[in-house]
Amino acid sequence: MRNLTIPSYSDAELAALNEEFEHLAAEKIIQWGVDNFSPHLSLAASMTDAVMIDLAVKVDPAIEVVFIDTGFHFPETLETVERVRRHYGLNLRLMTVARHDPELWNMDPENCCSAVKAGQLDRALAGKAAWMSGLRRAEAATRVSAPIVVRDLRGLVKLNPIATWTDEQVADYMAEHRVPFNPLLERGYPSIGCMPCTKPVAPGNDPRSGRWAGSDKTECGLHD
Repeated sequence: MRNLTIPSYSDAELAALNEEFEHLAAEKIIQWGVDNFSPHLSLAASMTDAVMIDLAVKVDPAIEVVFIDTGFHFPETLETVERVRRHYGLNLRLMTVARHDPELWNMDPENCCSAVKAGQLDRALAGKAAWMSGLRRAEAATRVSAPIVVRDLRGLVKLNPIATWTDEQVADYMAEHRVPFNPLLERGYPSIGCMPCTKPVAPGNDPRSGRWAGSDKTECGLHD
């Protein structure tokens, strides 16, 4: 459904919806987003796996999927982008960054993420009313209270339809639906970001402990 009149929700209404969505299937949450905001709706994908993409294209095959090519990705991640694009016939919007100092990640990782990732997401979401991500509470201690629907810092409605999913639920869905995934997942990388700032993780350790290892940094700023 294409909604030409973008609805406006107060913070109180979003809070009520967030409570309601706690008990709603991810597909129905995505359907709500499509019904209310399409075509002013995007899905931001990291290409760790295609679970959210698989769910979303079953609701709206033409949904815009955004991937940010930072210039620092693993070759396996870029190969996954192309494999997923072909598999689903995606309406893929690839955001690429201007040339920058190749050592920016080493000199200033905080501003590297802000300039390379968050800045490109801002550009991708210009003119949008809402966006979705595959963020889940089980991924990290910093995400345990992640809402399912919220207003982000841009004033846009943000949906995290699989926020309540466990790792087991994700694995089961991937197996049942033969969802494409990044091969690094099978090589000790449970959380995959840019190559210079992502290390493999020993079994049993915090899945995100390989991100910015040795620093206090825990998030890239995309989900602020």
